[in-house]
Amino acid sequence: MTHYFRGSVLPCILTFFIFHADIAFSESQEHGRVNMQGSIIETPCAIATADREQTINMGAVTMGEIIHNGQGPVHKFSLQLVNCVLQPNNPEQKDWAWFVTTFDGPVQDGVFSVNGASGIGLEIADAAGHVAMPGQPMPGMALTAGEQQLDYTLRLTGNHHRLEAGEYHTVLRFKVDYF
Repeated sequence: MTHYFRGSVLPCILTFFIFHADIAFSESQEHGRVNMQGSIIETPCAIATADREQTINMGAVTMGEIIHNGQGPVHKFSLQLVNCVLQPNNPEQKDWAWFVTTFDGPVQDGVFSVNGASGIGLEIADAAGHVAMPGQPMPGMALTAGEQQLDYTLRLTGNHHRLEAGEYHTVLRFKVDYF
């Protein structure tokens, strides 16, 4: 008799726990939504993910160095073009052969301006020594298949205003156009 009691009660208890566990899970489930957006563009190259947003620490520069030299020390940075394919998907479009890089940001007296200090700006130059003019494309360069590293320098330069010490910062943008 004891054996029969355990055999018939246990399935009832298990059924009860399974039924209530199912209700508990369905009541505690939450729903969400993920919004995504983007675009697919035809461009011969991509910019390496690590190079899309860079922070360059310019360090401390003395006012005497800016006054005496007219500029601060050079800081190097690079942009890496990756997965470059020179033939577009559209057979009627000619192959990509050149690119130009444009740097843009706040400007004062023809140089990129900074916030927090005065009398200085930023100068960007490419490996050939061409100085970037804010918002203007730099000289065109030949595009190669695969990967290509674009080397630049950045330095503080005087902007013909009264020099005042202070911590400074700015945000500059760049774009690469292909043709």
